[in-house]
Amino acid sequence: MFIEVKKLNAIKKYSGDFSFEYNAPQNLIVVPTFNYEGAVKVSGDYVIYEDDSVEVNINVNFKLVGNCSYCLEQTNKQIDFNYQALFTVEEDEDSYVYNGIRADLTAAVNDAILFSQPSVILCKEGCKGIDLNNDK
Repeated sequence: MFIEVKKLNAIKKYSGDFSFEYNAPQNLIVVPTFNYEGAVKVSGDYVIYEDDSVEVNINVNFKLVGNCSYCLEQTNKQIDFNYQALFTVEEDEDSYVYNGIRADLTAAVNDAILFSQPSVILCKEGCKGIDLNNDK
């Protein structure tokens, strides 16, 4: 999950695309009882600027499976999320820092996965939760 900035500058390839699958850490999932179904698909593009900063547009696509946050029925949620990141060689609170040679996308991809998730996942819109009346 690297962009080889120095090498790309040497061959004058200042923009391009990437795609890969990522076995993301389970601790990135914010909704209890959910797991990934398969790998996270990551794709995007990059632009390298004259100051060696690198703008990266990242798309993460993955499926979470688990129990509805209200009624506990089995359900799933497909996530498709776009995230923009800037990598710089100098410390900046609004960007990711890299060493000027290669930009490691791991932290930005992990952030995209975190930011993409809802705080609850429901089996259907308007789920009322567990029926405690037992009026079946």
